[in-house]
Amino acid sequence: MTDIDLDELRSELDDFALPEKASGSSAREQRIIAGFEEIERFVEQHGRRPEHGADRDIFERLYAVRLERLRASPECREVLKGRDSHGLLRTTHTTATGLVQEDVAEYHAGAAVEAVPSDDELLNVLRGEDGPGHDLTQLKHVRSREEIRAAEEVAQRNPCNDFDVFRPIFEAVQHELETGKRQTLKYKDNADVKNGDLFILDGQKVIVAEMGEPFVSDYGRPDRRLRVIYDNGTESDLLVRSLQRALNKDKASRRITEPNLGPLFSDVEAEGDLSSGLIYVLRSFSSHPFIAENRSVIHKIGVTGGDVGKRIANAKKDPTYLLADVEVMGFYKLVNINRTLLEAMIHKFFASARLDLELKDRFGGQVEPREWFLVPLPVIEEAIQKLREGKIGNYRYDPATAQIVKA
Repeated sequence: MTDIDLDELRSELDDFALPEKASGSSAREQRIIAGFEEIERFVEQHGRRPEHGADRDIFERLYAVRLERLRASPECREVLKGRDSHGLLRTTHTTATGLVQEDVAEYHAGAAVEAVPSDDELLNVLRGEDGPGHDLTQLKHVRSREEIRAAEEVAQRNPCNDFDVFRPIFEAVQHELETGKRQTLKYKDNADVKNGDLFILDGQKVIVAEMGEPFVSDYGRPDRRLRVIYDNGTESDLLVRSLQRALNKDKASRRITEPNLGPLFSDVEAEGDLSSGLIYVLRSFSSHPFIAENRSVIHKIGVTGGDVGKRIANAKKDPTYLLADVEVMGFYKLVNINRTLLEAMIHKFFASARLDLELKDRFGGQVEPREWFLVPLPVIEEAIQKLREGKIGNYRYDPATAQIVKA
């Protein structure tokens, strides 16, 4: 039998030895490492990261919370440096949709974020302990549905690409507030929200620009998806109930009233009335294939304080008029009205039917007309009538049926 070299045997056994824990680690650091190793074992066993969800067991949900806390803490990441063999602590990772995703969005997208938890709180999370008197199944570090929904609403606010349509509305509303034509009233909790409504929320003016089809929520309550425009040039797709909650929460929220403008249109000017201009509707003689095919339902809707005939005299050279002659299909006199506001209101009402077409001007440049719409003439006249009656805010245009329907 060959003599055993003890030093050689010890060297071979060292290859199979478990790595020694870092010397000098505090009890807290050892708990952090142990908690992270539990998460790694879960990943190795299941081939994925732990996730939140009602269909996940309590331990997986706890591991998910624990992992997010570790990733959010620079101190913890430093303790675990060199141990992250699965890349679990990479801050650029986007988790699956759910509670964890909302937490990450808050940490990395600038939403309101909790401070890094205290030592005791973090240790409780890493141990999976909620302390005496708490139910283990109650994940105190997972936000409520209401908090998640609020964070979601903030995260979903995006730039408004057609803010040029709404800017004059906000400017006119501000002017009317300053001159007393409009007032602000305290918002009543859960009061109705309608298309076209204006509010002051968290110091910003907002307008309900669009309302989707009604549906029943998971809680059995009627709801609708809104398009809400803010006066800082952003927008958000909120639910009606989400907007109501935000207005309820803001103790300084206000509803902006409709202006008392008097008659919008008149065939006869009363003594003292100021004739402000005309709404005019045009049809194009363009030979563009799409325009020629749909000529009867393509119209330009504009507002002017000048002479319509002079405006369209050189239509064939002007991209505004599709570089072609036009005919006047109708015009409506305005009395004591803000032309800019009225034009913006009409264009917003028919925005879903705006003509999406690019033309080349006489210099070869690309132009995209903004005041032409795929709307039958009788529907335009119906919209103007509802404007006259002050009821336009209760309706919307449905491009699928080419009809004005209840909002």
